[in-house]
Amino acid sequence: MKKDNLFYLVGEGVPNRRPTRPYSDTACSFLAAMSELLLTHREFPDVVSFAFFCRRANITRLKAEFGSSEVRLGRGLAFHITPSNIPINFAFSLVYGMLSGNSNVVRVPTKLWPQVDIVCGAINSLLERPEFSELDGGIAMVRYERDDEVTRHFSERCDARVVWGGDETVRAIRCIPIPPRAIEISFADRYSFCVIDEDAIMKLSDAAIARVADGFYNDTYLVDQNACSSPSLIVWLGGARRSPEGRERFWRSVEQSARKYDLAPIHAMDKYSMLCDFLTQDLGVESVARHGNLIYRLKLASLNDVENLRGKFGVFFEYEADDIGEIAPHVTSKWQTLTYFGVEKDTLARFVTDNSLTGIDRMVPIGSALDIGVVWDGYDIIRTLSRVVWI
Repeated sequence: MKKDNLFYLVGEGVPNRRPTRPYSDTACSFLAAMSELLLTHREFPDVVSFAFFCRRANITRLKAEFGSSEVRLGRGLAFHITPSNIPINFAFSLVYGMLSGNSNVVRVPTKLWPQVDIVCGAINSLLERPEFSELDGGIAMVRYERDDEVTRHFSERCDARVVWGGDETVRAIRCIPIPPRAIEISFADRYSFCVIDEDAIMKLSDAAIARVADGFYNDTYLVDQNACSSPSLIVWLGGARRSPEGRERFWRSVEQSARKYDLAPIHAMDKYSMLCDFLTQDLGVESVARHGNLIYRLKLASLNDVENLRGKFGVFFEYEADDIGEIAPHVTSKWQTLTYFGVEKDTLARFVTDNSLTGIDRMVPIGSALDIGVVWDGYDIIRTLSRVVWI
């Protein structure tokens, strides 16, 4: 397809390589080699994190855990539509497609992130190596502004479509049909929150609380809270043991971590406007605390309509609960990630199972919110993007 607004960063045309078994030796070796190339780009933490995910030891571990005795093959061609506000998401989506045995066409962000050029440059370099010649013609990375004609062109030819984006993006893409046998995975709007036991915070040394604060910073500020797994709501547990001193100690430490955050002037204005907008709505905001321009904290008296309370650039909502079970009535299928500190895993498991929750697909310690894996939003992605041949 030739259009003035369609640019190929890797490959050309529609990939047409035959499907392979998941975790093929060539795909695993390709990702390991890409990891080595990308680990040199220390100036981009998200690129380094992606490279760390692709390292040989991790891919070998994932392959061993997959351990399928079934006969499986990729579905054929996977078409990935990735978001523009998370610069490295497109690369993870490609990895899922490769590990599941598919050829892949990936729509990269329209925003000109340097991370996209770095990853695509590494892919092009590796495809020139003789040992990866069989992957040639199996990968296309494309950039185009929203254009239903281009999206339809790839959708009509795909065997699987992977859509990352907000609810409106998913609805719009679903208006464009895929072949009857093709499958679709959609990662739409999700809501994430954090649970912290205040007493546990009080027991930490200064060095330990600094590590927790750095982890919270990585979960939120590194992506301007744009990631669906970045928490907007912090639930403080304590009941009779509640110690506001622990809460303040935590936020003072987060403030120190956030001093390295580059808050652009336009984002500072957006952040203040967001605060004013929240305060003019009937959201049950009980009080507001500010740490300069770095942190805005809005304490909630209730959790009404909490899914629409999404902060950016360091805007957080807080709620006090005697027990984590108080949150259960508010959890819907939109709730994705629960990050935690000072709460036992058994308590978290009972919270989900005893309340038969329709939401919360992952529970990870503070600092791991952005750690993407082959299971995401409740999907076992490699198995979903491959098919079983029953013998």
